Amino acid sequence: MSTPFYVSPQQAMADRAEYARKGIARGRSLVVLQYADGIVFVGENPSRALHKFSEIYDRIGFAAAGKYNEYENLRIGGVRYADLRGYTYDRDDVTARGLANVYAQTLGTIFSSQAEKPYEVELVVAEVGDSADGDQIYRLPHDGSIVDEHGSVAVGGNAEQISGYLDQRHRDGMTLAEALKLAVQSLSRDTNGSEREIPAERLEVAVLDRTRPQKRKFKRIVGAQLSRLLESGAAAGAADTDDLPLPDEDEGGDKGEE
Repeated sequence: MSTPFYVSPQQAMADRAEYARKGIARGRSLVVLQYADGIVFVGENPSRALHKFSEIYDRIGFAAAGKYNEYENLRIGGVRYADLRGYTYDRDDVTARGLANVYAQTLGTIFSSQAEKPYEVELVVAEVGDSADGDQIYRLPHDGSIVDEHGSVAVGGNAEQISGYLDQRHRDGMTLAEALKLAVQSLSRDTNGSEREIPAERLEVAVLDRTRPQKRKFKRIVGAQLSRLLESGAAAGAADTDDLPLPDEDEGGDKGEE
């Protein structure tokens, strides 16, 4: 009789973590940065139908890297949680912290279950406050842990290198154009140190803008508005373009990784 193959719990968890990290690393990176009037989401995404970034609730945005069908399920679950909590209690009771805790429980349960594979996803949940001090950014890796981020965060395939680049250059009070320029520069750097150009039509950009008078602070930046911001950020001594109107866009699902 053959002896059953034994794997220690520690080794099994390490193997599951490595599996999830490799899946996430195959996807394109994205960055989330604070700027003077809110939080900006920037990622490379050639699709205009499937999105990496979405609105969850009034002041809360969602970003994800990894396997599309997995983080799309999480996004939909987050929207349902927020709608139910806001309807049952009060809209102000829906917070990024509460949503991050729900996602952490879900990801942690899936990661520790031997009955199914771990999710190949990494999430960012962000909430814009009335001032920069009230902004909240939470990063949730595949294992369900929660990391409270400040200033900037990167997730996806080249996140470690991008995070180092952002940490050295991001500063408080940046204009939207300056933050967008920095985000694109960080995403344009390859692992070998070379740089490539990412055209505007391959970028997905959204903001949580605290200056908007509506309850809903999430807006996408597309088309001519995006081109003007990129040109302004690239020009030396460019004027602050945060007050340019942001066009309305219908919301959609998140972008799957290639």
